[in-house]
Amino acid sequence: MTYGEYNNFCGSLPATSYVVQWGGSHVWKVGAKLFAVGGWGKLDKPAFTFKTSDLNFQILRDQPGYQPAPYLASRGMKWIQQYDATEDTDEELKYYLLESHRIVSLGLTKKKQLGFNQG
Repeated sequence: MTYGEYNNFCGSLPATSYVVQWGGSHVWKVGAKLFAVGGWGKLDKPAFTFKTSDLNFQILRDQPGYQPAPYLASRGMKWIQQYDATEDTDEELKYYLLESHRIVSLGLTKKKQLGFNQG
C-alpha cells in the first residue's frame, strides 16, 4: 500500500482527521485520538502503525514484516507497525486499520461516539 492509498482509506472512515507531524508522518485521528500513523519506517518501503487488540498484538509482533511499534509499544501500548509488506497484504492492512479505528472510537466519550452516527 502506498501512502496515498493509506490516506484515502483512512480518510474514508467516519469522523477522521489528518495531520502531518512527527517528522513528516501521515497521522490519522478519530475524535482527536490517534489511530494510525504512516511513516517511521527504517526501510525504503512505507510503514504503517496501528492500535491492536491484545490478541492481535500477540499474533502480529513476531510475524515477518511486523513489529511492536516504535515509541508506542515500548510504553506498554498495544501498537504494531507493518514495515515490510507486499501488495497482497493490502486487504490485511485495511482490516487492521479499520480495527484500530474501531478500538480507538470505543474509547471516546458517548457524546463523541453519537456524533459519528449523525453525519
